[in-house]
Amino acid sequence: MYIFADGLYTDVRVEERFTTSVSYRNGALEESKNSTVKKAFIRVYDGNMWYYASTYRTDAIQEEIDRLSEMATPDEHIAENPVVRRFQSNKATLIKFSGDSVKDIPIEKKRAYLEDLFPAMQSSPYVKMAVGIYADRYSLYEFYSSKGAEIKYDFQLCGAGVSLALANEKDNFSDALMSSADSFSKISLTKEKVKEFCAELEKFLLTAKPVQAGTYPVILSPMAAGVFAHESFGHKSEADFMLGDETMKKEWALGKKVGADILSIYDSGLEEGSGYVPFDDEGTRAEKTYLIKNGVLCGRLHSAQTAADLGEQTTGNARAIDCEFEPIVRMTSTVIEAGDTPVEQLFARIKHGYFIKSYKHGSGMSTFTIAPARAYEIKDGKIGDPVKIAVISGNVFETLNLIDGLSDKAEIISSIFGGCGKNEQFPLSVSFGGPYVSVSEMNVQ
Repeated sequence: MYIFADGLYTDVRVEERFTTSVSYRNGALEESKNSTVKKAFIRVYDGNMWYYASTYRTDAIQEEIDRLSEMATPDEHIAENPVVRRFQSNKATLIKFSGDSVKDIPIEKKRAYLEDLFPAMQSSPYVKMAVGIYADRYSLYEFYSSKGAEIKYDFQLCGAGVSLALANEKDNFSDALMSSADSFSKISLTKEKVKEFCAELEKFLLTAKPVQAGTYPVILSPMAAGVFAHESFGHKSEADFMLGDETMKKEWALGKKVGADILSIYDSGLEEGSGYVPFDDEGTRAEKTYLIKNGVLCGRLHSAQTAADLGEQTTGNARAIDCEFEPIVRMTSTVIEAGDTPVEQLFARIKHGYFIKSYKHGSGMSTFTIAPARAYEIKDGKIGDPVKIAVISGNVFETLNLIDGLSDKAEIISSIFGGCGKNEQFPLSVSFGGPYVSVSEMNVQ
């Protein structure tokens, strides 16, 4: 399709992206729009330097290839370059969503989905602000390279959510409930679920008590466990963090015992949902990469550049948020594997502790913090009253070793709303998850 200069490595990626955004605030329509954008990103590499271009003029891609190639210095041995050797030459067409595309659903139907939830969103007299949102995206990707890669695949995700803020004379409480899926018909946010959610928030507003700071057993929901894996461990697994950092390389040495024997964490672009990436933005085929296996550090996430620098192999994790940016090392779906304990047994063995059901935000590298939204006391093996917890925190490696139970089913959390941020690239579509995770000790404040 394109003519590539000899002595250089060149690749081209093209994305045509359709999106919808709808929002209501207290029943009033604030936004309702569709958009379609097509862009391309071109890279040329001569073994010493990368030359980049991003363009909306997808009919002029060849001109950009030629312009960048003139800047570069050809190398007749470019094929032997350690970075270039790691680029794959896949040929594939993987179109999954053409017969069920969100592009074909009228925006009026998307608005009507949210409007049907309005009564449930206002079912508590304490609701002061009720926001309903809908979003979707359909992307058609193409990738071509001078090594012969020819790839075409699509991606789709859609979802609806409600964000409620409740208040009385003394206090306030807010949280959000979201549902995302790869098909409009699979969105599972119903009036009944929203009404139950509203009632739960009302109970928090009226009855939640502050915790006494200390160290307690904690059970993380699949959502909370997933954000813990993503923020506190997944980012440390992105190999570009350790380039030129000898301390990080020693701390992050493969084969090192870093967690409990029952703990395994993997990253994979093959999972359905918001982390689905069958080929990364360098044309590398997705694979399941174990980061921890039975408590032992056994892998990390790579682009071709980081794999060459560390003498390892690519993993399908070179990603960009769109065709205005170069690919960097990013997660796809980062998941704690399920264990073999029924979830009821995890709770039953705790005399006094806390259950983290949802979260506001999380962060961390060597240490982590998670700010819970909805949290409950665990008393005599049962979920008790709602509680106010500012943060849970700890040292990452210490906490990984304190994991003492995993439920027998894992859940992967997808979201069309927001995403992961790194190096000014935000939001990138990712997913995360796991089972219910029991940690014998966590700092609770």
